[in-house]
Amino acid sequence: MSQSTYAEPVVAPSPLATSSSGRRRRTATQLENRRGWLFASPTALLLVVLFVAPVVVVVVMACSHWTLLGGAQGGNFPDNFTKLFSDPLLGKSIGFTLKYTALTTLILMPIAYGLALLVQESRRWNTFLRTAILVPSALGIASASLLFYALYSPQVGPINGILEKVAGTEAGASILGTPGGALWATVVLVVWRFAGYYMLLTMVGLQAIPSEVYEAARIDGAGRLRTLRSITLPLLRPTIAMTMILSITGSLLAFDQFYILTKGGPNNSTLTIVQLIYRDAFETRKDLGLAAALSVLLLLALVIINMIQLRALKLDADEK
Repeated sequence: MSQSTYAEPVVAPSPLATSSSGRRRRTATQLENRRGWLFASPTALLLVVLFVAPVVVVVVMACSHWTLLGGAQGGNFPDNFTKLFSDPLLGKSIGFTLKYTALTTLILMPIAYGLALLVQESRRWNTFLRTAILVPSALGIASASLLFYALYSPQVGPINGILEKVAGTEAGASILGTPGGALWATVVLVVWRFAGYYMLLTMVGLQAIPSEVYEAARIDGAGRLRTLRSITLPLLRPTIAMTMILSITGSLLAFDQFYILTKGGPNNSTLTIVQLIYRDAFETRKDLGLAAALSVLLLLALVIINMIQLRALKLDADEK
């Protein structure tokens, strides 16, 4: 006995129902987009007020004759930019800023990496070491500079007395009184202040590396040096690139430490680009237009440098 089956006819959806469903989807998408813009609007407003608007004002000032006391007196583009290159201090400040940036980055990065390796594993004294290394990061750079200014003082600071006994320096001589001494004294301050911060960033990168990778390397017989060269450093490249971007950008914008410790001296030997901007605006020339022109050039240089670094990081990631 055969069993017959009955198949229900397939009914195509009506055009009216399809149109109504499409309208509902579009309405839901529009509501979702509006909700997203609503949540993003406070951040966008802050970005416009705190970044876009000041940049526009600085560009307008750079293209105008704008004095500190007299205010805006009309446009003069490109006079402010041509005046910059006739300033003998511009080349000197650029050279010193680049030298300081290279020294700080090349010294700070290995120290931060070494400290991160030192306190990475959970051991008895590591909690104390992490706290002790991170404490200087809680200080503002201005406060740390004032602290080191007292330490370097020939009258009340202990460092000069130590150098007299150990290195045989002249009694009462100021560390900040020579170009080399002022530079290295500032580098020591910056490394002390930021080593803990970069150590923390490096630790995050190290902890993101899977432990299985190290276990496989040990099984294959790889030693510590081979593991460091073939596993740790390649997988840590994004973190290293980020810390280098932060270090280079911060060093190129250095101001507080040199203004407090040396004020650009002796004989303008520690004059940074930002210090020159400050001098042109508020001390020597009192020309806000000239200072704004230099600020625009510095901003463009920072954008180009960061783009090169990010491009190199992207190419390295694509190769993997």
